[in-house]
Amino acid sequence: MNTALWTLLATVFMPIVCAGISKAGNRGNRYDNRSPRTWLAQQEGYRARAWAAQQNSWEALAVYVAALVAASLGSVAPAVIGELALVFIAARIAYLACYLTNLATLRSLFWLLGFGSCICLIVLGARAVA
Repeated sequence: MNTALWTLLATVFMPIVCAGISKAGNRGNRYDNRSPRTWLAQQEGYRARAWAAQQNSWEALAVYVAALVAASLGSVAPAVIGELALVFIAARIAYLACYLTNLATLRSLFWLLGFGSCICLIVLGARAVA
């Protein structure tokens, strides 16, 4: 379970990293902290994609937490939870990289892999409880 908890910590920081990427750089187009959502909505290119990745990272965090809870409640073997947790975090990192570099199809495949690992955790937990 230790691996799963470390990946959970990394997953918690993913939206923060995405936010930083969306707001960093480009001195001529400085981030407006007084109206951040308006400023972000006007961005293009990698900044817009980083902001979209931030939103998706928050959504993925909720699903991942639920998956870990389900697996834990079902007393799924810690090694299995750890392996699926590593698949999830690797997929999420690859997802972010693909999003930033505008590789849409590959990004969607990594999203599916990460989501699929969560579904596996939930199903394994549910099967063990039943």
